[in-house]
Amino acid sequence: MTNPGELKQASKLINTAAIAQYAAITDDYNPIHMDAEFAAKTEMGGIIAHGMLSLNLIWQALSATFGPDVVTRTVLDVRFTKPVRVDDVVTGGGSLREGTSGDYDVWVKNQNGETVIKGSAVID
Repeated sequence: MTNPGELKQASKLINTAAIAQYAAITDDYNPIHMDAEFAAKTEMGGIIAHGMLSLNLIWQALSATFGPDVVTRTVLDVRFTKPVRVDDVVTGGGSLREGTSGDYDVWVKNQNGETVIKGSAVID
């Protein structure tokens, strides 16, 4: 079977409720994610979402395309390139690298088309 050229995309609105739910699940209450007054005084200039909250969209795209067992046979290598802000809508997806059978360029982009995460997924 030939792998598809594009991953099925997955999107999420990153609002304060999503950030709070993620913090509760992971027990990560870092004030950069939770405290607007604190976050405003940092170099980020305001609250940013947990990186893994957005990274999960790449896993969702892979799983939607190949099924849930894909996580056990994929090596993911990514960089976080831009912070995700409250009320951003982020979308994860990817494209098959030309000349390969299971290597994908993967990404998460915000509603303005700006890449917030980029990297690769190699599926065994």
